Amino acid sequence: MYKISKSSLILSISLIVIGLLSSIYAFMDDAHAAWTSLVFNNYFFLGISIFAVFFVALQHVAEAGWSTVIKRVPEAIMTFLPYACGIMIFIVVAALMHWNHIYHWLEPGIMTVGSENYDKIIAGKEAYLNPIFFLVRSLIYVVVWIYCAKRLRDISLQGDLEGGLGDKAYSKGITVSAWFIVFFAVSSSMAAWDWIMSIDTHWFSTLFGWYIFSEWAAIGFTTILLFCLFLRKQGYLQDLNQSIIHDLGKWVFAFSVVWTYMWFSQFMLIWYANIPEEVTYFMERIELPNYNFLFWFSAGLNFVVPTIVLMSRDSKRNSNNLIVACIVILIGHWINSYLLFAPGTLHDHGHLGFKEIGMGLGFVGLFLLIVFRSLTTRSLEIKHHPFLEESKHLHT
Repeated sequence: MYKISKSSLILSISLIVIGLLSSIYAFMDDAHAAWTSLVFNNYFFLGISIFAVFFVALQHVAEAGWSTVIKRVPEAIMTFLPYACGIMIFIVVAALMHWNHIYHWLEPGIMTVGSENYDKIIAGKEAYLNPIFFLVRSLIYVVVWIYCAKRLRDISLQGDLEGGLGDKAYSKGITVSAWFIVFFAVSSSMAAWDWIMSIDTHWFSTLFGWYIFSEWAAIGFTTILLFCLFLRKQGYLQDLNQSIIHDLGKWVFAFSVVWTYMWFSQFMLIWYANIPEEVTYFMERIELPNYNFLFWFSAGLNFVVPTIVLMSRDSKRNSNNLIVACIVILIGHWINSYLLFAPGTLHDHGHLGFKEIGMGLGFVGLFLLIVFRSLTTRSLEIKHHPFLEESKHLHT
């Protein structure tokens, strides 16, 4: 059973306090920018937590054995999902109530012919982009995600309590996982369209759902790996061997490359075609001085660092290399998350500074506190799992 250290507890609470103070200051100083900061920080950690559910589900349906001894880590990470989903629904409701102006298409009269705010392009999307349907879709996403996450955690605990090899619980896990993956395949893309792509309402990309998933996978695998390395240094996860760490390192490296491929494919095709309603999205991020450096810096950071640091086999087995690479990757994708939201909501008034970083640190503190608390509620040692011995003795 994991016991949270005093230093970890103090760090988490301190970061939460910093986040609260930064949030209060941000909303008092510039509420519009504060809402943007809230939504992009929440998106980042929602992506990590929902990917943890996908990771566990994927291991079930693939009948993978290598990851069995680290199951408790993604199961703990997914406990942050209800908090992130709750904040996301709050942001959506606030947008519908016009407490924030993140979604331009929700402005009064924008789909009404004759109104001074009328926009023909946005009005053409009214069948999909309308307040009631937007809220209903958002609620369906989060309710099903949270339900599946809870079921998978409960089934995992049931497997520990069963005698034998826990085959009954494992079979249930496969069933829930299969349904979740099918739903997630659709809902992850739709959530990306609704919560992110609709901010730049005139723009669209058929690759956007895959692009967001690749980012969730990159930061999800990275976070799982960091927690595994942290717990092993603390004396836990004694069955975590170098081969499992190597496999996690390969996944971090692989999805860093996949994300880069998605980033380049989306950018290159739109930029080369030079269609006004499409290329405007990138022009805002490249030509405005507020975002130009961050745009290229985050892209380079998220590709160059994992490529250089994690290319070799030995580097993916070196804990220090992995920790450095993982921290850099998370910072790079956090900056990229900012670029997904800020240019479309703040335009040339966006600025990544103290308030955004402070709120981000608050999310880090809350995330750590919830995950650490979850780790203390059940044994980190897996019992009665059909592939437990395979995982313990994994050799690659």
